[in-house]
Amino acid sequence: MKSLVTLFLIYLFACQASAQTVRPDLHSPDIWNVTNRKTEIITESGKKVLRVNEAVNDGLVTLKDHSFVNGTIEFDVKGRNVLQKSFVGVAFHVQDAKHYEVVYFRPFNFMNPDTARRLRAVQYVSMPDYPWEKLRADTPGKYEKRVNPVPDAEDWFHAKIIVNGKSVKVFVNNATDPCLEVERLGTLASGNIALWTGNSSNGSFANLEITPARE
Repeated sequence: MKSLVTLFLIYLFACQASAQTVRPDLHSPDIWNVTNRKTEIITESGKKVLRVNEAVNDGLVTLKDHSFVNGTIEFDVKGRNVLQKSFVGVAFHVQDAKHYEVVYFRPFNFMNPDTARRLRAVQYVSMPDYPWEKLRADTPGKYEKRVNPVPDAEDWFHAKIIVNGKSVKVFVNNATDPCLEVERLGTLASGNIALWTGNSSNGSFANLEITPARE
């Protein structure tokens, strides 16, 4: 009986360890690889913030030595209310600068008076085979949705991404219902995690947390 209890405790400890939350230090430049961007370390309202500059084409700030398969990614992010100049999110299953999946937001569409634009506030893509242009043309409205609740386009908001097998769910500001729920595309199964900014976009990130799923 004691041996069974011991085995159970070992199993329970292993499960808890496998689901331990990682909180990377955004102020430790040595743990990040920066691609096509420059970064600035600041403190804002008590938050350790990593600010990413604006540049042509997409940029990634990739966490070194951390492989992600399934689990939960949470972060605070701030973009700007400038049309076509604010694409901010987190990439996962990153292989390199061309192969990854990403969930990103378009803050300039959050409260846009154009109804069609409001329906394009959060987006999932799988690069390079499933960019937003292809998804919008082939399956309009499936991989991009409006955000609910609607954040201030110029302020910080909290995002949570849950990756579970072929499923991706996205939540904003601690909502109980996802604003986006889609089936993953492509064949990527694991890889790194990166802070992501789109073409001609800057962005600020804070409070990144990664909790792997229990296997």
